Amino acid sequence: MLAVPAHWNAIARQLAPLALQTHSGAPITWDLRQIQRMDHTAAQLLWNAWNRQWPERMLSLAEQSAMFKRVAQFTTVPPRPQSVGLYALFCGLGSRLFLIGGHLQGAVQLVGQFFLDSLRFFKSPSKGPWRDISGHLYRVGATALPITALVGFLVGVVLAYLMSRQLRQFGADTFIVNILGIALIRELGPVLAAILIAGRSGSAITAQIGVMRVTEELDAMRVMGIRSGFRLVMPRALSMLLAMPLLAVWTTAAALLGGMVAADAAMGLSPSYFMLALPKVVQLSNLWLAMGKSAVFGLLIALIACHYGLRVLPNTQSLGEGTTASVVTSITMVILVDALFAVLFKGVGI
Repeated sequence: MLAVPAHWNAIARQLAPLALQTHSGAPITWDLRQIQRMDHTAAQLLWNAWNRQWPERMLSLAEQSAMFKRVAQFTTVPPRPQSVGLYALFCGLGSRLFLIGGHLQGAVQLVGQFFLDSLRFFKSPSKGPWRDISGHLYRVGATALPITALVGFLVGVVLAYLMSRQLRQFGADTFIVNILGIALIRELGPVLAAILIAGRSGSAITAQIGVMRVTEELDAMRVMGIRSGFRLVMPRALSMLLAMPLLAVWTTAAALLGGMVAADAAMGLSPSYFMLALPKVVQLSNLWLAMGKSAVFGLLIALIACHYGLRVLPNTQSLGEGTTASVVTSITMVILVDALFAVLFKGVGI
């Protein structure tokens, strides 16, 4: 197969002078009647050599003429590369702005519908989708405990080892409790749990709703008069809102345990000293702040995942693109909101 392009180019170079004489007005007659076998590849080669034009003098059999007509019919001219000008850049910017505007409009509608559905749920809790909420709580919270604990423990070990090497140079071994406590309880624990849940549960929510779009289940719910916001968005958002603070505390506890083990191994700080010093150097307000912003993280992750799931088109390519965009947007939003919390509550607990 590698030799085919070489032979093709060699034959095309041999035919080029004859084709040039053909179109320059020289009396050249193409007699193809002696060819015993010719397929569409050879016909395409000759057609390209003739510069996609019929020669003035050509003798051919009926089946050869029919083959050339098919080749001439289905041969396409490659498009010329278009230069990118100011107009094209302006149109591209406009299309992106319209896309962003569509996302913002859909997000505002989704948030408004979520609050309306929440009011309806709290007004009549007995008619709420409790089974959906409990099921999502189990999938989002309980099944995420092993992976969040493992990652949190390893992050705590790494941070403790890195800080122990620096603090030992200044004889400030005991300050590792302060640094680990503030860093893990206030920032790293909630952010780490939110990133893990965004990649794990956020993508699952987008994929679930997107598959319902592909299989036309959302259309069937609309025909039956079932509100997708009340049965799909609200249970997932409330479950994530309740589960994220607990997962943040769980991840922070695992990270503190890893830091405690590493501090004992690297610096000789006993776990009992770590446990006694931690409540004295880290105020309880840091924990409440971490749980509060974890709840905001969970609500944002669920709403973003549902937003992209509802925007999936009924094809598999859109499903993959929507899931990827959901995870990337959720992680970016978590980091932005965490920075906003850090600025607004910089005087709390420090």
